[in-house]
Amino acid sequence: MNDIYKNPLFYYILAAAAAVLWPIIIWGAYLPAVRARLDNEKDQYLKAQQTIVELLTLDPERLDFEKEKGASAAFDYATAVQQTAQFASIPASGYRLSSSPIVASKGQKTQSANVSLKGVEITKAARFLSTIQLRWSSIQCTRMTLRKQKGLPDSWNAEFTFKYFY
Repeated sequence: MNDIYKNPLFYYILAAAAAVLWPIIIWGAYLPAVRARLDNEKDQYLKAQQTIVELLTLDPERLDFEKEKGASAAFDYATAVQQTAQFASIPASGYRLSSSPIVASKGQKTQSANVSLKGVEITKAARFLSTIQLRWSSIQCTRMTLRKQKGLPDSWNAEFTFKYFY
């Protein structure tokens, strides 16, 4: 039995068997998985397309957001946070903003800011975060902290650290 591995005929038969089995394995195992993933991707695409149409139907001014009267070409944290807080129904006394100067590093300009929301509902904090990142695509939330206020059912202190890329 040990001599079979020394016989070249064994390897010719093994290679031919592998060549015959490979398409069968591809057709029987991998192809259905690829088709299922393709169908899943198509379904996700159609759902996303419907969501985009709904967003544009409900909020068509998103397309013209940067072209509004009084909107400046330069990004400003104060304006962005004020507009987003107003949209999320957070009063001016409910948030605090501190921003750093613009920093240039390796050819990339960035600006950081800390936003603290005091005593807000969790849904308003989530709406604030999602809205600011939707409206300004170059802003990223690098850190988020939520602390529940004791004795109150839905009152949170939220702290966000943002970084804007110019």
